[in-house]
Amino acid sequence: MVRLPARAAERLSVGVVVGSLRSTSVTRLIADNLVAAAPDIVDARFLDISDLPLYNEDLDIEVSGEAPAPWTRFRADVRATDAVLFVTPEYNRSVPAPLKNAIDVGSAPHDQNVFAGRPAAVVSASPGRMGAFGANHHLRQSLVFLDMPTMQQPELYIGGSYELFDGDGRLIDTGMSHRFAQYMERFVAWTQRHPRVLA
Repeated sequence: MVRLPARAAERLSVGVVVGSLRSTSVTRLIADNLVAAAPDIVDARFLDISDLPLYNEDLDIEVSGEAPAPWTRFRADVRATDAVLFVTPEYNRSVPAPLKNAIDVGSAPHDQNVFAGRPAAVVSASPGRMGAFGANHHLRQSLVFLDMPTMQQPELYIGGSYELFDGDGRLIDTGMSHRFAQYMERFVAWTQRHPRVLA
Protein backbone atom coordinates (compact mmCIF):
# COMPACT_ATOMS: atom_id res chain seq x y z
CA MET A 1 0.00 0.00 0.00
CA VAL A 2 1.07 3.58 -0.65
CA ARG A 3 0.58 6.10 2.14
CA LEU A 4 0.12 9.63 0.84
CA PRO A 5 1.80 12.14 3.18
CA ALA A 6 -0.07 15.30 4.19
CA ARG A 7 2.07 18.29 5.05
CA ALA A 8 0.91 21.52 6.62
CA ALA A 9 1.52 23.58 3.47
CA GLU A 10 -0.49 21.30 1.18
CA ARG A 11 -4.12 21.80 0.24
CA LEU A 12 -6.52 19.32 1.81
CA SER A 13 -9.54 18.17 -0.20
CA VAL A 14 -12.40 17.37 2.18
CA GLY A 15 -15.63 15.85 0.96
CA VAL A 16 -18.62 16.82 3.11
CA VAL A 17 -21.53 14.39 3.31
CA VAL A 18 -24.70 15.75 4.92
CA GLY A 19 -27.22 13.18 6.09
CA SER A 20 -30.24 15.44 5.68
CA LEU A 21 -31.54 16.07 2.16
CA ARG A 22 -33.53 19.19 2.99
CA SER A 23 -31.66 22.23 1.63
CA THR A 24 -32.59 24.42 4.60
CA SER A 25 -32.02 21.80 7.29
CA VAL A 26 -30.20 22.69 10.49
CA THR A 27 -27.78 19.87 9.71
CA ARG A 28 -26.83 21.61 6.46
CA LEU A 29 -26.40 24.92 8.31
CA ILE A 30 -24.08 23.22 10.77
CA ALA A 31 -22.07 21.72 7.90
CA ASP A 32 -21.85 25.13 6.22
CA ASN A 33 -20.51 26.67 9.42
CA LEU A 34 -18.00 23.88 9.98
CA VAL A 35 -16.66 24.45 6.48
CA ALA A 36 -16.50 28.21 7.05
CA ALA A 37 -14.55 27.63 10.27
CA ALA A 38 -12.00 25.30 8.67
CA PRO A 39 -8.33 26.26 8.31
CA ASP A 40 -7.37 27.95 5.06
CA ILE A 41 -5.71 24.84 3.63
CA VAL A 42 -9.07 23.04 3.42
CA ASP A 43 -10.81 22.82 0.06
CA ALA A 44 -14.27 21.55 1.00
CA ARG A 45 -16.79 20.13 -1.43
CA PHE A 46 -20.29 18.95 -0.58
CA LEU A 47 -20.93 15.49 -2.01
CA ASP A 48 -24.49 15.13 -3.28
CA ILE A 49 -26.30 12.00 -2.08
CA SER A 50 -29.83 13.14 -2.88
CA ASP A 51 -30.15 11.43 -6.26
CA LEU A 52 -28.47 8.09 -5.54
CA PRO A 53 -30.75 5.17 -6.45
CA LEU A 54 -31.09 2.60 -3.69
CA TYR A 55 -28.18 0.21 -3.89
CA ASN A 56 -28.98 -2.94 -5.85
CA GLU A 57 -26.14 -5.23 -6.80
CA ASP A 58 -28.03 -6.29 -9.93
CA LEU A 59 -27.46 -2.79 -11.32
CA ASP A 60 -23.84 -2.52 -10.30
CA ILE A 61 -21.87 -3.11 -13.47
CA GLU A 62 -19.39 -0.31 -12.91
CA VAL A 63 -16.59 -2.10 -14.71
CA SER A 64 -18.55 -2.11 -17.97
CA GLY A 65 -19.74 1.45 -17.50
CA GLU A 66 -23.37 0.50 -17.01
CA ALA A 67 -23.88 1.37 -13.34
CA PRO A 68 -26.39 4.17 -12.65
CA ALA A 69 -24.76 7.50 -13.48
CA PRO A 70 -25.32 8.99 -10.00
CA TRP A 71 -23.44 6.07 -8.44
CA THR A 72 -20.50 6.54 -10.79
CA ARG A 73 -20.45 10.29 -10.11
CA PHE A 74 -20.58 9.86 -6.34
CA ARG A 75 -17.80 7.28 -6.34
CA ALA A 76 -15.62 9.58 -8.45
CA ASP A 77 -16.36 12.49 -6.12
CA VAL A 78 -15.24 10.47 -3.10
CA ARG A 79 -12.10 9.29 -4.90
CA ALA A 80 -11.17 12.94 -5.49
CA THR A 81 -11.04 13.66 -1.74
CA ASP A 82 -8.30 13.32 0.83
CA ALA A 83 -10.76 13.02 3.73
CA VAL A 84 -14.48 12.95 4.44
CA LEU A 85 -16.52 14.89 6.99
CA PHE A 86 -19.92 13.37 7.81
CA VAL A 87 -22.59 15.62 9.34
CA THR A 88 -25.79 13.83 10.24
CA PRO A 89 -29.07 14.16 12.06
CA GLU A 90 -30.63 11.19 13.83
CA TYR A 91 -33.67 9.33 12.53
CA ASN A 92 -35.09 6.67 14.85
CA ARG A 93 -31.80 6.36 16.77
CA SER A 94 -29.79 5.81 13.59
CA VAL A 95 -28.59 7.55 10.44
CA PRO A 96 -31.02 8.70 7.72
CA ALA A 97 -31.64 6.21 4.92
CA PRO A 98 -30.00 8.38 2.20
CA LEU A 99 -26.75 8.46 4.17
CA LYS A 100 -26.73 4.70 4.72
CA ASN A 101 -27.45 4.23 1.02
CA ALA A 102 -24.52 6.49 0.10
CA ILE A 103 -22.26 4.34 2.25
CA ASP A 104 -23.55 1.20 0.53
CA VAL A 105 -23.05 2.73 -2.92
CA GLY A 106 -19.54 3.97 -2.17
CA SER A 107 -18.39 0.73 -0.62
CA ALA A 108 -19.38 -1.42 -3.61
CA PRO A 109 -18.43 -3.41 -5.57
CA HIS A 110 -16.79 -5.27 -2.70
CA ASP A 111 -13.26 -4.83 -4.04
CA GLN A 112 -13.71 -1.15 -5.02
CA ASN A 113 -14.59 0.55 -1.72
CA VAL A 114 -13.92 4.23 -2.44
CA PHE A 115 -13.98 5.14 1.26
CA ALA A 116 -11.14 2.83 2.29
CA GLY A 117 -8.09 4.56 3.73
CA ARG A 118 -9.60 8.04 3.82
CA PRO A 119 -9.59 9.74 7.23
CA ALA A 120 -13.02 10.77 8.46
CA ALA A 121 -14.83 12.74 11.13
CA VAL A 122 -18.42 12.50 12.35
CA VAL A 123 -20.57 15.36 13.61
CA SER A 124 -24.14 14.69 14.71
CA ALA A 125 -26.95 17.06 15.63
CA SER A 126 -30.51 16.95 16.89
CA PRO A 127 -33.06 19.26 18.54
CA GLY A 128 -32.91 17.00 21.60
CA ARG A 129 -30.17 17.11 24.20
CA MET A 130 -28.48 13.85 23.25
CA GLY A 131 -27.03 15.37 20.08
CA ALA A 132 -27.89 12.39 17.87
CA PHE A 133 -25.63 10.12 19.91
CA GLY A 134 -27.20 6.99 18.43
CA ALA A 135 -26.73 8.07 14.83
CA ASN A 136 -23.15 9.14 15.52
CA HIS A 137 -22.17 5.74 16.85
CA HIS A 138 -24.09 3.74 14.26
CA LEU A 139 -22.20 5.68 11.59
CA ARG A 140 -18.88 5.12 13.33
CA GLN A 141 -19.50 1.37 13.27
CA SER A 142 -19.91 1.49 9.50
CA LEU A 143 -16.77 3.60 9.07
CA VAL A 144 -14.73 1.02 10.98
CA PHE A 145 -15.84 -1.62 8.50
CA LEU A 146 -15.11 0.74 5.59
CA ASP A 147 -11.51 1.07 6.85
CA MET A 148 -11.76 4.82 7.41
CA PRO A 149 -9.53 6.06 10.24
CA THR A 150 -12.11 8.15 12.10
CA MET A 151 -11.19 10.96 14.49
CA GLN A 152 -11.87 9.89 18.05
CA GLN A 153 -11.41 13.20 19.88
CA PRO A 154 -12.88 15.68 20.06
CA GLU A 155 -16.36 14.26 19.64
CA LEU A 156 -19.07 16.65 18.53
CA TYR A 157 -22.65 15.85 19.50
CA ILE A 158 -24.78 18.95 18.99
CA GLY A 159 -27.94 19.05 21.08
CA GLY A 160 -30.55 21.80 20.91
CA SER A 161 -29.56 22.39 17.31
CA TYR A 162 -32.53 24.63 16.50
CA GLU A 163 -31.35 27.11 19.12
CA LEU A 164 -28.02 27.74 17.40
CA PHE A 165 -29.38 29.88 14.56
CA ASP A 166 -31.61 32.89 14.10
CA GLY A 167 -34.55 33.03 11.70
CA ASP A 168 -32.23 33.87 8.81
CA GLY A 169 -29.98 30.87 9.41
CA ARG A 170 -27.15 32.82 11.03
CA LEU A 171 -25.18 31.15 13.81
CA ILE A 172 -25.86 33.08 17.02
CA ASP A 173 -24.12 30.78 19.50
CA THR A 174 -20.59 32.22 19.72
CA GLY A 175 -19.42 29.36 21.89
CA MET A 176 -20.41 26.88 19.20
CA SER A 177 -18.62 28.96 16.59
CA HIS A 178 -15.43 28.55 18.62
CA ARG A 179 -16.04 24.81 18.97
CA PHE A 180 -16.50 24.48 15.20
CA ALA A 181 -13.14 26.15 14.57
CA GLN A 182 -11.39 23.95 17.13
CA TYR A 183 -13.00 20.83 15.71
CA MET A 184 -11.91 21.56 12.17
CA GLU A 185 -8.38 22.39 13.29
CA ARG A 186 -8.20 19.04 15.04
CA PHE A 187 -9.63 17.29 11.98
CA VAL A 188 -6.94 18.77 9.77
CA ALA A 189 -4.31 17.62 12.27
CA TRP A 190 -5.90 14.17 12.29
CA THR A 191 -5.73 13.90 8.50
CA GLN A 192 -2.06 14.86 8.63
CA ARG A 193 -1.34 12.12 11.16
CA HIS A 194 -3.47 9.61 9.25
CA PRO A 195 -3.07 10.47 5.55
CA ARG A 196 -5.20 8.46 3.17
CA VAL A 197 -3.85 5.12 2.12
CA LEU A 198 -4.11 3.74 -1.39
CA ALA A 199 -4.14 -0.02 -1.90
